[in-house]
Amino acid sequence: MRLQTRRKSAGVAIVTAIFLLVVVAGLAVAVISLSSAQQDASAKDLQGQRAYQAAKAGIEWALMQWQPTSRPTGPIACGTVTSFVPQAATLATFTVTVVITCDGDTQNGLVGGGTGDPTANHFVITSTACSQPAGNGCPNPVAGPDYVQRQLRAQL
Repeated sequence: MRLQTRRKSAGVAIVTAIFLLVVVAGLAVAVISLSSAQQDASAKDLQGQRAYQAAKAGIEWALMQWQPTSRPTGPIACGTVTSFVPQAATLATFTVTVVITCDGDTQNGLVGGGTGDPTANHFVITSTACSQPAGNGCPNPVAGPDYVQRQLRAQL
């Protein structure tokens, strides 16, 4: 009778071991997948912050160009669209497109050159930074999976 009991329970240990191996392997795959997703999200968040800083650099560039004393040719013209790559090494993978629109008291299309009330000017500087090769401009209508874009707008 004892021999018959051993034969019934002879395969239980191997079945339990296989079950535990499958469960542990599944947990390992879930942990690796979660870790990979977190690293990807962290990298995209960092790229988003860099795009924000590049767009902010575009606003600052436009404000500097807007000042009549900063340019030998006078203040920047309304309707100007400029694309450039920031000089900072961490922002070199971004292209920044700056658009300046004017409304109000302007003369000859120049910002701040009107003859009437100088407080009547309304300037909008739109800076768009995106992660793409230089020369294509932003925004990119055909964005890839790693494409990042930030847009800032300043009104004066």
